[in-house]
Amino acid sequence: MAAASVSTPQGVAERRGIPAAAFVEDVEAYLRQVGLDVNSALAFLQERLQQYKIVEMKLLAQQRDLQAKIPDIEKCLDIVATLQAKKDLGEALIADFELSEGIYSRAKIEDTDSVCLWLGANVMLEYSCDEANALLKKNLENAKASLEVLVADLHFLRDQQTITQVTIARVFNWDVHHRRSKQAVKET
Repeated sequence: MAAASVSTPQGVAERRGIPAAAFVEDVEAYLRQVGLDVNSALAFLQERLQQYKIVEMKLLAQQRDLQAKIPDIEKCLDIVATLQAKKDLGEALIADFELSEGIYSRAKIEDTDSVCLWLGANVMLEYSCDEANALLKKNLENAKASLEVLVADLHFLRDQQTITQVTIARVFNWDVHHRRSKQAVKET
């Protein structure tokens, strides 16, 4: 009976290191199974809920970073495509670029075969336009795939938070009911 009192959603034990919350159907059997009293069980569940919230904050920060990164990659792809199109037409590209905050300069880019891409950590590499296009497309696909996984992780995490909150409420309500029953027995 104790094993049937706790179940995880879709039988999932964890998702990418995030432990699944167990839905408690029979609170008394759950308390016996985990070997905790009500206050210890509530403290454990509250701690787990806080852990879920910390993980959620980290995932939301990663999501914001990816959502900012994707438009930058798309903008770079557009720029490389524009450079290639101007080269194919034999035209020069006139571009304004920022030297420092609020100070811009105009440049005339003629017949370029390569572009320089910032890779991060103060590293810039020169690529041919085709190589840059391929690299940027790969980076865009990876960023979009990572964002999809991150969104799925956030959904899973929110489900676990909800299950944990419901379990906390069920344990608390069971305790109140149990105390009232004991009190009623004492009074009679």
